[in-house]
Amino acid sequence: MSETMRRDVDEPAFSGLAERHRRELHVHCYRMLGSFEDAEDTVQETFLRAWRRRETFEGRSTFRAWLYRIATNACLDLLAKVRPEPATGGEVPWLQPYPDRLLDELPADDADEPETVAVARETIELAYLVAVQHLAPRPRAVLILRDVLGWPAKDVAELLGDSVNSVNSALQRARAGMREHLPAERQDWAGGSGDAGTRDLVRRFTDASVATDVPALAAMLRADVRFAMPPTPGLHLGRDAVVADWLRDGFAEMTGLRGLPTAVNRQPAVAFYHRREPGGAYLPLTLDVLRITGGAITELTTFHADRFAGLGLPERLPADGAE
Repeated sequence: MSETMRRDVDEPAFSGLAERHRRELHVHCYRMLGSFEDAEDTVQETFLRAWRRRETFEGRSTFRAWLYRIATNACLDLLAKVRPEPATGGEVPWLQPYPDRLLDELPADDADEPETVAVARETIELAYLVAVQHLAPRPRAVLILRDVLGWPAKDVAELLGDSVNSVNSALQRARAGMREHLPAERQDWAGGSGDAGTRDLVRRFTDASVATDVPALAAMLRADVRFAMPPTPGLHLGRDAVVADWLRDGFAEMTGLRGLPTAVNRQPAVAFYHRREPGGAYLPLTLDVLRITGGAITELTTFHADRFAGLGLPERLPADGAE
């Protein structure tokens, strides 16, 4: 089927054409919403709307661009219902991680398809997601469409039913808001989990966590480290505050931990499992996602065990000595 839509197209043919773009649309909705699950629901809503409005596709843009228009509006509609106000205070309670194994499904950049998502690290890492969630919904959409997808201002204006001048003004405000919330050393972030220095730090972090060695862990944290545990409220700023929180929660007395290295949002992460009974299996506990700068942990985001299944992590690790 060509990129123009025939009036008599059947649902299986339409679904086949739309499914080619599912992963990139999901990532787009994830950037807009900050929630993996909300993005899933919004992509389904996008496909439903697209099927119902298929006759409105006239081929003036690519089919992909048409889907992005529908997806963006579906995100804005959802935000208007459930989160009309942006995040505040550096916290995003609805933030959820995105597994690297699914990001690997994204298509390669294609010069013939300007709407193709080229996932750069800085637009999928958690710090970017947190910053963008502090923008109001429409400026957020403008920023993502213009700076991530590379859409011309006139196309964004048409999508939002606004003027080019208004779009350009919203983009400038959005960029200023991002600068306010993004880490100052953004260009100095370490590489992904394949970087040798990062692998070593993650190994040491895992070993110290399993041993509940708080002093060793503290030595890996930069003095201005940030710690959050969405959806649990509370943003801890600084090494002393993070260590005090660990001690208050009794982390130093915890035993029976095991760590499994993984990667989410193009960042190194460790899934921790806890053995609750002697000789028993290790069950999901938390997922720690690290941002590393200059050989130190500058941001630690901990997610609850309910994220394990969606990330494709094992539901349990065998007991010591078991197969």
